[in-house]
Amino acid sequence: MSDTEPLGLKRGVVVVADYDQRWPALFETTADELVSVLGPSILAVHHVGSTAVPGLRAKPILDVLVSIPDFADGAQLVPVLESVGYVFRPDEEVPDRHYFRRGPDEVRTHHLSMAELTSRHHIVTVAFRDALRKDARLATAYADLKMELAGRFPFDRASYIEGKSDFVAEVLSEVGLA
Repeated sequence: MSDTEPLGLKRGVVVVADYDQRWPALFETTADELVSVLGPSILAVHHVGSTAVPGLRAKPILDVLVSIPDFADGAQLVPVLESVGYVFRPDEEVPDRHYFRRGPDEVRTHHLSMAELTSRHHIVTVAFRDALRKDARLATAYADLKMELAGRFPFDRASYIEGKSDFVAEVLSEVGLA
């Protein structure tokens, strides 16, 4: 990410940036594009992840969750998403989502998940975002943790992600999703 670009993170690098007021508008543009190309095949498009929490520091990548009525039928949407620049990642570790990345090979700008409304992935993703939006103390603690982890693991995304897992699990437990 440059000083003028609100999105983009080099592969293999962990950077947590100050909140950018342009992220919500960029999400809206993304959501409009997705609704336009996917049409009635989807139920909704959600802004999730840290860029969806006003004021929260975040990796400068938009996280998008697309609600679909049927997981198996979602596979039929892969070519449509690929036609607008998303790269399908079929071997990701989360079993109840279809996962995509967007951006040039060297820089990621978007992460997109497609999941059924009733899937574990969909439920916990929205619940975690909502918990951070509702509780400034929680959002601040999460931002502090992410900054500490980014400092410790600037070139190790796996360790950065693993370092957040206990915090995420605790928040999910607090909202009844242990």
